[in-house]
Amino acid sequence: MFPTKTILFIAVVSLVGTFSLAAVDTFVYGGCSQPKYFPGSLYESNVNSLLTSFVNSASLYTYNNFTIPGDIAAVYGLYQCRGDLSSSSGDCARCVARAVSRLGSLCVGACGGALQLEGCFVKYDNATFLGVEDKTVVVRRCGSPVGYNSDELTRRDSVVGYLAASNGGNYRVGVSGEVYGVAQCTGDLSATECQDCLMEAIGRLRLDCGAAAWGDVYLAKCYARYWGRGGHSRANGYGGNGRNNDDEIEKTLAIIVGLIAGVTLLVVFFSFMAKSCDRVKGGK
Repeated sequence: MFPTKTILFIAVVSLVGTFSLAAVDTFVYGGCSQPKYFPGSLYESNVNSLLTSFVNSASLYTYNNFTIPGDIAAVYGLYQCRGDLSSSSGDCARCVARAVSRLGSLCVGACGGALQLEGCFVKYDNATFLGVEDKTVVVRRCGSPVGYNSDELTRRDSVVGYLAASNGGNYRVGVSGEVYGVAQCTGDLSATECQDCLMEAIGRLRLDCGAAAWGDVYLAKCYARYWGRGGHSRANGYGGNGRNNDDEIEKTLAIIVGLIAGVTLLVVFFSFMAKSCDRVKGGK
């Protein structure tokens, strides 16, 4: 078994798409444990059963956790949909199904894995993490500075302050003018643990993102985010314009292709020279 903190999380840039609260399928992060299980093992069967239970349950509930017991093949897991999604509309189930599919592709054979989409979160592990507070930083992103716009900063502080309110519940949404904020804990935390986790996320948001146009802080069991009229991280991908990101990828691919072609030519050249030398030696 392994602790939650050994899961390797990878923040992935989304190159296309427009951010909105409806963009439930947008990838935020995913990570897998280093230990692997044997194909065809009982543990693999239990993981598949757990993930199937996620999808089936999401058509009825926006949060649930499961435990499949066993001496050597126990597996624990939970899923959770964003607070504005409902089971009756099918939005939660569609998001969870998408997350499970992506997690299956990302963490093939891994004993544990977690994946966060804009609209939902799924996680499984062979060590129990249910009901355990975890404030490990998974993703921390900040937008470009908006300058010292006092109105903008006042609205941002108002929104973030509301997210920090202890009576805000498990899912919190704040709005002030054109500044918006969202915060949420996983459903296995108590109210006190949720508040503690969110205060940690919000504290990092205030400290690290300062006067940024937007900010995201995802901890292992909660997250806090805000964005304003300057847009959000996923409007065109983290860090700016999506077309520029695409151009950079095209340039990178062109460089890689060029390098491969160059290496291939060198191999052919040296092979030709070696054969020529052999012929010369044979002629002597």
